[in-house]
Amino acid sequence: WEFNGSFHQPSAFLMMGIPGLEALHHWISIPFCALYFIALSGNCMILFIIKKTQSLHEPMYYFLSMLALTDLGLVLCTLPTTLGIFWFNMRRIGFDACLTQMYFIHILSFIESSVLLAMAFDRFIAISHPLRHSSILTKTTVIKIGLAIILRGMVSLLPIPFLLKRLTYCEKTELSHSFCFHPDIMNLACADIKVNVFYGMIILLSTVGMDFIFIVLSYILIIKTVVGLATKEECLKALNTCVSHICAVLVFFIPMIGLSMIHRFGKNIPPLVNTLVAYTYLIIPPALNPIIYSIKSSHIREALLRALRRKN
Repeated sequence: WEFNGSFHQPSAFLMMGIPGLEALHHWISIPFCALYFIALSGNCMILFIIKKTQSLHEPMYYFLSMLALTDLGLVLCTLPTTLGIFWFNMRRIGFDACLTQMYFIHILSFIESSVLLAMAFDRFIAISHPLRHSSILTKTTVIKIGLAIILRGMVSLLPIPFLLKRLTYCEKTELSHSFCFHPDIMNLACADIKVNVFYGMIILLSTVGMDFIFIVLSYILIIKTVVGLATKEECLKALNTCVSHICAVLVFFIPMIGLSMIHRFGKNIPPLVNTLVAYTYLIIPPALNPIIYSIKSSHIREALLRALRRKN
């Protein structure tokens, strides 16, 4: 413990694996390793294919590259501490290291939300204004959107580590997860956390919340446009281009909303449920997104098959 007058700050926190199943952590690590491997290899494959295939150098796949990079970042943020607990029972993490991990996890989550919104905008332009799509979403515009997404995430979350460092912490230092999460750290404090709660809620609603609302509005406009198409085949073809994105949105937002609700209102929910929802939120989307886009996108599938033939 570091002591400075009445200010107490722990030198480290203790992370938690899966409560009640500590004896099975070595066996539980097997599916986690499989998910991490799928996420790492799948997203690297998506990036490689898009880079090497000239026909995929268009806005939809630029945004998909951003999504893959974000998913890789999320995987690399949580993999060391999660597998460290499962394999070696390494539960201790330094206070500053915990805040750093938390900052990057939240930044990447906010970036993923914004990228999904950008992809929804791309689908809306492609369906509603197909002839103007390439002139509206130029390469320069896509780069500017990407930079704005990163800047928004970094700036909006920058005060969070400093708001946590100013708090006085009690003797309890055990986190609820195998990674650092803002509400989890905040609840260990024995000081007034109203500022942290208020700022966290405002940032969540003004970023991820607004992203979700605009994604829904985009699809309302897409459906309105599609309904006006001449034939049923054209309608289905237009909607089919959105299936992958809709799946990615659901896979990301449902666990995220569930975890946020649990941390704020689920005081009586069993720790196991809290842990499983957190793992679903941070590990499942990076593993599923490459699979979803590989199955549903014929362009990605064909480029992958061509790459495999060249290798053979």
